[in-house]
Amino acid sequence: MVAYIDANKAAWRNEKHIAQWSSTLNTYAAPHLGKKRLADIETADVLAAVQPIWLTKSETASRLRGRIEAVLSWGTVQGFRSGENPARWKGHLEMILPAKAKVAKVKHHAALDYKEMPAFMAAMRSQSGVGVLALRFVILTAARTGEVIGADWGEIDLDNKVWTVPASRMKAGREHRVPLSDAAMEILEQQRKSWFEIEARRHRKTLNPGEVGPIGPVFWGQVAGRGLSNMALLAVMRRMGRDDLTSHGFRSTFRDWAAEETDFQGEVVEMALAHTIANKVEAAYRRGDLFEKRRALMEEWAKACARPLPAEKC
Repeated sequence: MVAYIDANKAAWRNEKHIAQWSSTLNTYAAPHLGKKRLADIETADVLAAVQPIWLTKSETASRLRGRIEAVLSWGTVQGFRSGENPARWKGHLEMILPAKAKVAKVKHHAALDYKEMPAFMAAMRSQSGVGVLALRFVILTAARTGEVIGADWGEIDLDNKVWTVPASRMKAGREHRVPLSDAAMEILEQQRKSWFEIEARRHRKTLNPGEVGPIGPVFWGQVAGRGLSNMALLAVMRRMGRDDLTSHGFRSTFRDWAAEETDFQGEVVEMALAHTIANKVEAAYRRGDLFEKRRALMEEWAKACARPLPAEKC
């Protein structure tokens, strides 16, 4: 297992992904398979690892099975074993274990009703801190949390109002351009101003924006030069008394709003969410990213988020 991870980790997205592989295999597979040669691992060994958690931790168990299958397939290619893969699902373990979909309901990220978004955004304006700005940016860009807290000033084109997320930081492994609404730009300008103020104090001199910076993370944490953690955004919602929400759930809020309140085509919305095209034929012929249409969409979303609240009745 260690050899497989060492051979493949260079192609994986980040250290967290590597750690997840190691943790899953060490926790659940190693006690049953760790001392065996790859050539000696059989179906009973695989079941000993995955079956105890198949009903209680179905998502983890499914990933574990897939990872064991990958390790054993690698072993076959390397000449360490031969024959059928005892961890394969199709035509094998599916005959023994119930399908994951039947033993565990999919848990969706908690999402805010889009009709509540103006009030939520207004409430956030009474909060302070970088975490609040980052959460507002997550909402306004419909981006994934990891993409936002990992954002670097080198990805931001302030003149053209474009944020380009490199392929290495995207779930689909493909570069994604994000059109920035005026509201999103206000947040970046605020962070830009703060960066110069902090650096001016640190260097004890006035910095010329035309000659330097900003550089480093757009949304910085408590440690200099490092971005925020996921917990910073959760802390904001906790302070607002909204423990029922997740930052990722705002993507669903955006998707629901676009479907219910706008006439934008579904493919425009899906591209705004950086979703891959399911139809392989269509994907092969798709060359553009509908950028200008997405810019119009994101401006409409920003306006919807800032819609004035109805006056309270006396």
